[in-house]
Amino acid sequence: MAITDLINIPGNLNPRVSSAKQTTMLSALGNPRGDYDDTCREVTHPGMRALIATRDVGPFRARGLVPALDALTAIFAEIKREDGEVFAALGTAGMLCARFVRGSTSALSNHSWGTAIDLTLDGHLDQRGDARVQIGLARIAPFFNRHGWFWGAGFRIEDAMHFEASDELIRKWHADGKFGAPATAMLPESVLTLGDRGPEVVALQERLNKVDGAGLSTDGMFGIGTRAAVIAFQARRGLQPDGVVGPKTKAVLALV
Repeated sequence: MAITDLINIPGNLNPRVSSAKQTTMLSALGNPRGDYDDTCREVTHPGMRALIATRDVGPFRARGLVPALDALTAIFAEIKREDGEVFAALGTAGMLCARFVRGSTSALSNHSWGTAIDLTLDGHLDQRGDARVQIGLARIAPFFNRHGWFWGAGFRIEDAMHFEASDELIRKWHADGKFGAPATAMLPESVLTLGDRGPEVVALQERLNKVDGAGLSTDGMFGIGTRAAVIAFQARRGLQPDGVVGPKTKAVLALV
C-alpha cells in the first residue's frame, strides 16, 4: 500500500497527551492578536512576535513558535532515521496562522500561536472529517506522541493532517521558561471552556446530555450551546455559573 492510501483511524490515539486548552494557551502566551476570522493573519502581540521564527525543521522550512520548531526538528530527525519513506514524502500546509478553528466563531486554532502544523504526504492533504487517515500519518503519529504532541485524528471531526503541541507540553515549556522569561506564576488548572475542542469536550457533551437532557450535538466543540448547557447545569446544582468546567463542576458531573 502507498503511504497516501487511507485506513480507518487507529485505536489508542494520543496516549498521555491532550489537546491544548484555550485557557492554557492564553495564560501562557497571551492573545496572538486582537481580532480573528477564518483567514490566516499575522501575530500582532509583541511578546509573541519575539518568539516566532522561520527555520528549516528537516523536510521543509516552517514558521512558528521557537520551542515548537525545536521540537519538530527533533521529531523529524527521528522519523528520518526510522521511517525514511515517510520522511521523504513530508511537506506542510502551514504552521503559524492566527484564525478561528474551521467552522467555529469562538475557538482559536492552536495554529494562532504557531504550535500546530498541518502535514502533507507527496503533496496530498488528508481530507478532514472523513474518519479515514493516510497510512503515512498513522505511521508517524507515535513519534509526535512520544514528544508530547497531540494528533488531530483524535478530534471528533477527524483532522489527521494536524499535529499540535499538547496541553501537557505547553505547560512544561512554560515551567521551563521557554516563552522568553522564567515562569513566575503557575498556570491555572486545566479546565474546559469556550473555544476548547477534543475528546474531553465530547465526553462533557455526552454527560450533559445524559444527566441534564441538554440535547447537545457531540461534535467535540465547546461553543455557545455547550457553554449555555454548562451554566444551566451549574446553576441548578449550586455551583458558580461561569460556564467553565473546572474541578468542582467535573466532580459534580461525575456524581449525578
